[in-house]
Amino acid sequence: MIATVNYNSNTLVTIVHIPDAFIPLTQAAVYWVIALVFIALSLRWARNEMREEKVPLVAVLAAGIFAIQAVNVPIPWGTSGHMMGAALAAIVLGSPFAAVFVLTLVLIVQGVLFGDGGITVMGANIINMGVIGGFVGFYSFKGLNAAIRNPYPAAFIAGWLSLFVAALVCAVEMAIAGTFPLELGLISMGLYHAVIGVIEGGITAVALYLIYTARPDLLKSPAGVTA
Repeated sequence: MIATVNYNSNTLVTIVHIPDAFIPLTQAAVYWVIALVFIALSLRWARNEMREEKVPLVAVLAAGIFAIQAVNVPIPWGTSGHMMGAALAAIVLGSPFAAVFVLTLVLIVQGVLFGDGGITVMGANIINMGVIGGFVGFYSFKGLNAAIRNPYPAAFIAGWLSLFVAALVCAVEMAIAGTFPLELGLISMGLYHAVIGVIEGGITAVALYLIYTARPDLLKSPAGVTA
């Protein structure tokens, strides 16, 4: 997502898909190292947990996430953004590492084939969308679902929260890189993605309902899909 606001008569760019050159190579290398650890763990999850009947579901989720990330959502002040899909992947597949696995595949295709997001900073993008989005989405859903015993509002909140937190982490990364000030970055990224997160949460809840309705065998029950 690329959104712009004015800062001291200059254009300030706030992003979830960070492009190349927005983060120094030394900082980007650190994010790549962290991302590779989680990618390795996600590959182990795939080897151990991705049964044959789940392969089509993983493919559909990856294609769906690719599609929703390609759709820019207009919001006030002439800005736009897109959804993320990490919470949905983690909830449906039952692990935050599933979100890392799926989002890594999506980001590689986007970055290498379509130039959406950078190659050198792909580690940061994987951390923000796959790791932060997946873990926040999964565990917030799990806690909320246990508390309220209704997976659909829990999925809505988890989808919203996963996008919101990932956006704030992105703002911190960009501030460390010196791309724009931390306070303004947190305010702008938080505000924009609080709005976009409503759509993200709605898609997460509706998709979970549709998957359970169409293929309940892929999930234990709507009240225990992450068990």
